Amino acid sequence: MGTFSLAPDQLTWCAELRALAEHDLAPLAEQGAPDRVNRPLVAALGRLGLLERLFTSGALDLCLMRESLARICTEAETALALQGLGAHPVHAYGTKEQRARWLPEVVAGRAVAAFALSEPGAGSDAAALTLRARRDGAGWRLTGEKYWISNAPEADFYTLFARTGPAPGAAGITAFLVPADRPGLSGDHLDMLAPHPIGSLVLDGVPVGEEDVLGEPGGGFRVAMRTLNLFRPSVGAFAVGMAQAALDATLAHTARREAFGGPLSDLQAVAHQVADMALGVESARLMVYAAAAAYDEGAGGVGSAGAEGAARGGTGGGDAEGVARRAAMAKLLATETAQRVVDTAVQLHGARALRSGHLLEHLYREVRAPRIYEGASEVQRAVIARELYKQQARQEASR
Repeated sequence: MGTFSLAPDQLTWCAELRALAEHDLAPLAEQGAPDRVNRPLVAALGRLGLLERLFTSGALDLCLMRESLARICTEAETALALQGLGAHPVHAYGTKEQRARWLPEVVAGRAVAAFALSEPGAGSDAAALTLRARRDGAGWRLTGEKYWISNAPEADFYTLFARTGPAPGAAGITAFLVPADRPGLSGDHLDMLAPHPIGSLVLDGVPVGEEDVLGEPGGGFRVAMRTLNLFRPSVGAFAVGMAQAALDATLAHTARREAFGGPLSDLQAVAHQVADMALGVESARLMVYAAAAAYDEGAGGVGSAGAEGAARGGTGGGDAEGVARRAAMAKLLATETAQRVVDTAVQLHGARALRSGHLLEHLYREVRAPRIYEGASEVQRAVIARELYKQQARQEASR
């Protein structure tokens, strides 16, 4: 398979995913409460085998899943992605005991996972986190806050990042697997624009031990950045799926909507906007696929400071294959494009698209957040520029 084409079996699988989303998952999504974890939906993702594929497939398959589901049911896509984001560090860095305890529950859709990195003062600058892990005998006590955490406070466990060492920046951060029933752990829901669960966590001396560490003590930032490098292109796939849904709706609407003596599609101003929408969607899709293919070909590693470290001038943030740059480009192009495409779709639909419950009203709320989470667009631009200048320096040094 070439980087820029899909094999027939992949195209068939995408069609099957869209059918599952329409017939099995969308009805469950409609029954769920807004801003809350939809456990029947998560269980259905497990029953259909989609959660298992999070851990048995590569980055491209993850993108195909997210794009296909998002085109039909964004709630199902988000539930799938959040399970992957929260549990991937356990899959990749967990001990035998951690994996045996939690991964079967995640795959079956019985346990809800969450990725707890952001804090009130540490969003895109993830290395600025201040949640402290203080030594207490053979273990630690976690004290501080986490904010903007998807699936909080309803998750069953959290991949949580805390500062165990005195060094500033990325050094001294450790990843922990923290079950939700640990004493001292509490949280609240946050009312957000996007209709999926997001909350805050308060940790008041939460006990954790060596058996709760994911990876190595002090290596937590590497865990976080490797996870994000995998998921960043698939955030772009989520955006492409939403953009494609908006384009599909716009094609149908402008072909049948009569205005000024004929269908809207006969108006050059409309037809050219639709063409630009299609151009943007396809360009973003190809960028996402290229980034995912690069990851799958072995370019998934990052240096000790990761992508955000590169944005701030750290020593890490890429490799010879440029995965950090590609992932940043894919997320940036796809999320910014999706915002424009959905906005244009709303404009061409007119007032009907602003009614509560309309597909485009839903997409208009959903499409905004991906430009911020897992590294805001501004951070992605900084990563891209930093990687380009690093590449230029290497070329100069080799002459």
